[in-house]
Amino acid sequence: MDALAADPFFEPAFKFHRDARRVGAVLLDCPAASIAASVSSAAAMETLPAPRTIVFTGRIAVTRVAKAGGARLQRWATTPDTLGNARCIPADSWPLRDGAIHRTDGRHEAQSIGDAASDVVTLVATIRAGAAPLMREYDLETGTLQRIADADDRPSRTAMLLRFLRVAGRADAATCFEDATHAADFHLRWAAMREWLALDAARAAPRLAEMAAIDPKDEVRVAATHMLRVVEARLTDARCPA
Repeated sequence: MDALAADPFFEPAFKFHRDARRVGAVLLDCPAASIAASVSSAAAMETLPAPRTIVFTGRIAVTRVAKAGGARLQRWATTPDTLGNARCIPADSWPLRDGAIHRTDGRHEAQSIGDAASDVVTLVATIRAGAAPLMREYDLETGTLQRIADADDRPSRTAMLLRFLRVAGRADAATCFEDATHAADFHLRWAAMREWLALDAARAAPRLAEMAAIDPKDEVRVAATHMLRVVEARLTDARCPA
């Protein structure tokens, strides 16, 4: 802590994170779960503008409050997701207390801490099993979805590499695109198909038809069905000279 106080760019031996409101360290990180300790600044809560968005991490977290600091916990929830129209709404709220333990299901719950009289210290165990593949960020004023991101960086890396292959014109890498369209993560399957269509629509079309018919995710089937009509029309036009 002395080194950190003396040098704001000091990097400890373990994974470390900080933002304007909080500083923390990952004490344990393994495929099943991670454990992190963090300190939320009471001064930052008082002086900085209130957050305008809230993130639903997609993962289950168990939090132990080591030092409550007189803070209050606000919980948020999402309404049932009908055709992608889920909204964020306030749920319950209560004062934190030292030693309290609570569970948050980040697939449809989120939380924020505010109104602290002194710094808040927490220990959080984040469980990866059963996690949603995506994180979602909502606007607190309107409750509307603002953006979506991968909860795991591995699908993001795969999608990035597929885009590189597409930009490089590597039509010979069809097997890579084909394999990715069978990935467990539905958003990666569709991202791979979009890149493959942009690179070689004729070769990707049979797999697109298969996704439209039997993909396990409703949204993917709907998107593939719509795109299949577009692709088939364009391929027909390409085969029929004016």
